[in-house]
Amino acid sequence: MYAEERRRQIASQTAVEGRVNVTELASKFDVTAETIRRDLAALDNDGVVQRVHGGAVANQAFLTTEFPLDARYRSSTDAKQAIARAALQFLPDQPGGGIFLDSGTSINALANLAATQPNAKTWSIVTNSLPTALDLSTAGLDSVQLLGGTVRAITQAVVGDTALRTLALMRADVAFIGTNALTVDHGLSTADAQEAAVKSSMVTNARRVVVLCDSTKLGNDYLVSFAPLDAIDVVVTDASAPTSFVAELGERGIEVVLAKEVD
Repeated sequence: MYAEERRRQIASQTAVEGRVNVTELASKFDVTAETIRRDLAALDNDGVVQRVHGGAVANQAFLTTEFPLDARYRSSTDAKQAIARAALQFLPDQPGGGIFLDSGTSINALANLAATQPNAKTWSIVTNSLPTALDLSTAGLDSVQLLGGTVRAITQAVVGDTALRTLALMRADVAFIGTNALTVDHGLSTADAQEAAVKSSMVTNARRVVVLCDSTKLGNDYLVSFAPLDAIDVVVTDASAPTSFVAELGERGIEVVLAKEVD
């Protein structure tokens, strides 16, 4: 595991559990205590956690940093592919279903797998993601609608009033939603208000909402909340998700699917 991914998982665990211990982290990631101390120092310097004697505690400030799309594609790739495979089970069973596909790298991974499914060419798919629309059309799917509006360069997502007015007239059997963060108190959140508005509209206008969220995002909190927990039906995450967090989601009536990575 690369240091960057290990640090993201440490940040997530700290956010979920409130406090982490150097010795326990060293055992979990099979590295030295000194390596973990360097990780915590780096996370503290970035303002993600606060170092204390023997470990670190969560920093409760809301996050605002967004990473470029190419960096996000390179991050947690195995987990995202596993999540995408596990999410296939929530695609419409019958031909002709309606699907919302949000922007995001996990959703894009799902889209590429979905394009190979037997009923793929019968589905009506709506997305605000330029990469996803391009991939699906290249795969030969004709019933793909890309929302109109303004394109955000950092995420290649279409946002704005035109997209929102279009979504207000639509309904879908299932919405697959990506998120920058997921907490029990703040629900789903992201850094940009315009992307949050599109995500929220997809959630509101879908019969079923399936969230794709790798474990490094659990417990983090971004500035703009776009959906509470009671608006979510399913969360698909990876096997590294903290047990306590998974249990709490289950207690809230949310189905949690833990995706297993292929060896």
